[in-house]
Amino acid sequence: MLQALEEGVKGGTWHVLMDKVCAPQNLAAGFAKVAKNRGSAGVDRITIGQYRSGLADNLAYLSKQLREGLYRCDALRRVEIPKPGSSEKRTLSIPTVRDRTVQAAVTQVLEPIFERDFAEHSYGFRPGRGCKDALRQVEKWLRSGDLWVVDADIRRYFDTVPHDRLIGLVRKKVSDGSVVGLVEQFLKAGVLEGLGQWTPRGTPQGAVISPLLSNIYLDPLDHLMAREGHRMVRYADDFVILCRTREEAEQALARVEAWMTEAGLTLHPDKTRIVDMANGDGFDFLGYHFERSRKIPGKLNKWPREKSREAFKDAVRAKTSRTSGNALARIIVSLNKTLIGWFAYFKHSHPRAFTEADGFCRRRLRAILSRRAGTCGRGHGLDHQRWTNAHFETAGLFSMTLEHRAIVAALKG
Repeated sequence: MLQALEEGVKGGTWHVLMDKVCAPQNLAAGFAKVAKNRGSAGVDRITIGQYRSGLADNLAYLSKQLREGLYRCDALRRVEIPKPGSSEKRTLSIPTVRDRTVQAAVTQVLEPIFERDFAEHSYGFRPGRGCKDALRQVEKWLRSGDLWVVDADIRRYFDTVPHDRLIGLVRKKVSDGSVVGLVEQFLKAGVLEGLGQWTPRGTPQGAVISPLLSNIYLDPLDHLMAREGHRMVRYADDFVILCRTREEAEQALARVEAWMTEAGLTLHPDKTRIVDMANGDGFDFLGYHFERSRKIPGKLNKWPREKSREAFKDAVRAKTSRTSGNALARIIVSLNKTLIGWFAYFKHSHPRAFTEADGFCRRRLRAILSRRAGTCGRGHGLDHQRWTNAHFETAGLFSMTLEHRAIVAALKG
């Protein structure tokens, strides 16, 4: 298969793949990926630990079912989780551990087949690529003068992808009916709503194979934009197009809208817009807000978008309750994990983002200490003098401001 990936296959389609999907080593690698990602049990309530306890027998039986065409996936367990920085809920559809293992095995076989032809400007859920690569490309084009931005949002993308069109795209490269049948099973099980009901649309969020399928469906749009010379950066269903002029941006948006209509998708009318960066407008992408400096001509600023800041505050609040009975040192150890992870992603932000975030964390800790001292427990007023910034630095609290200064100094040095 590796040689065929390099040289290509006759007719461009793969005829025999099920033997690779059900290979014991592929299923074992699939389970290892599922176990690493952890996650909850599905409708059968079997946890990863329980499935692992009889792993050899479970995988052998699974391989036999796949070889003999007897495998049938289970329905999904639906759960709602909070959206970061929002009062809304996100619906996740959780397959069983067994089904997640099969999905991972199928993904490991299909991904290299489709990956070799994916567009260069697609960054989401692809080997060796990530959010930071996409952000760097956006910043590169902004700095080169592409200041008219099509900021696009696909309305309920993962819930509205038409199954028939998606399967048609899979069949263009995969003619093994058994493997295509597995993909169809995953899609139909992933949209069960109530007893025995399903809709012919959607790739369920929470399914291992959904990121690959979402890239397959949007790949034709990627290549359309590339052929027409539009500078697009896409991460899953989130994308921007960077243009030199308003006319170019309007043309790109019109082409995207036409493609979406043909593909059975819809752009969100309130969240899709053309941004004029040169006149002080800005846009959000992958957690960051991009905006031109209003003080320094030509300078580009970026910082965590409002939802990212609110999600950060919620995470800090969860670890710094004023009624916490934990010792300050223990609270700081737990809090530092959040601070270090957040800084690692947003370290290229404007310095003000770090001073504000550090200040919020210290106020939360001062409120705890103030309450323990028998005062109001608000962390304001004289509390700033009683427990100084240096006090928390000595106690081991991670400072994003100091870390950012150290990075800047090292780069200058």
